Amino acid sequence: MKFKKLTIAAVAALAVAATASLANAAEPVDPADVKVGIIYIGDENEGYTAAHMAGIDAMQEALGLSDDQVIEKTLIGEDETCADAAFDLADQGCQIVFANSFGHETYLMEAAGEYPDVQFCHATGFQAASSGLANMHNYFDNIYEARYVSGVVAGMKLNEMIADGTITEEEAKIGYVGAYPYAEVISGFTSFYLGAKSECPSVTMEVKYTNSWASFDLEKECADALISDGCKLIAQHADTTGAPTACQAAGIPCVGYNVSMIETAPDSALTSSTNNWGIYYTYAVQSIIDGTEIDTDWTAGLADGAVLISDLNENVVAEGTAEKVEEVEAAIIDGSLKVFDTSTWTVNGETLDSYVKEGSDIDYISDGYFHESEYGSAPAFDIIIDGIECVAE
Repeated sequence: MKFKKLTIAAVAALAVAATASLANAAEPVDPADVKVGIIYIGDENEGYTAAHMAGIDAMQEALGLSDDQVIEKTLIGEDETCADAAFDLADQGCQIVFANSFGHETYLMEAAGEYPDVQFCHATGFQAASSGLANMHNYFDNIYEARYVSGVVAGMKLNEMIADGTITEEEAKIGYVGAYPYAEVISGFTSFYLGAKSECPSVTMEVKYTNSWASFDLEKECADALISDGCKLIAQHADTTGAPTACQAAGIPCVGYNVSMIETAPDSALTSSTNNWGIYYTYAVQSIIDGTEIDTDWTAGLADGAVLISDLNENVVAEGTAEKVEEVEAAIIDGSLKVFDTSTWTVNGETLDSYVKEGSDIDYISDGYFHESEYGSAPAFDIIIDGIECVAE
């Protein structure tokens, strides 16, 4: 995807990176000779990595690659073991290596410097454009769009609970189990909250961090604590079934992430925001086959099928939810709805008309909204808005 609305200085910086990226393209590779390496933070037992694995499977099917052309390394930490894994994949002849966790980035960059003829692609990171490495790439998707839609589902459920007397308007409080206080997580819970608020104006949110991407016990404990704090619905940016398990036991509705949680919480799960990583993996590996450049920063959203929400739990969602979801998704796709429209949120009671991060000259707010994931693939929204309280664990 292309960058938009860059400042002159930002355009100049990207021009340098673009010049360097000419080496990105290579000779075409026979599909039978392609070898792909993947480094995962987790394994098939946690949702985030399971979603990436599903994307790799989709790529294999789309491009006709056999299992022996794909080397997967699971449970690779955000430490030197990632560099070791990347070196090993390159030594085994992989022309392209992927890594799927935020903390993998510096180690993948180390490998990219050592193996200039191998393409290295990192999910959720932000340093590829400034690294000076023509073979280093970042990718993510516009999951904030799907989170907004899942927030609409949550807001409609809160309205139903208010209408039937289960809660009052003042009790419409959402709990959110977050992983780390990174922009990726803040962008996610804010977009979810704004979706809920678009339906239920009285909603508030409390966020607790686990400081872990995947811990069943910590996520369950956080969800239990949020329920004890009066939260009437729970959502998550965390990778296990811990929070839905707590919600099922407490009879509290929930919204998941990465995979459907209906099997885990049949009486509580509404839907989940999910990623279709197969879109990117197919694109990137096809680029190796064709000998064409891979975008330094890549992102895509609802319009491209790269993000979505999982099936609605018809036994739990509010009446009319499916129709509303279709309406909201269409508005996001055609651009008439901006997720971070500044008229819908404030900071300390004030509407922001500008936002420049320290050390940057990019103004993320223009034309009445925050331009998320338009200056780079990684989420940038890191503002704590009114209505959301973040509680340190």
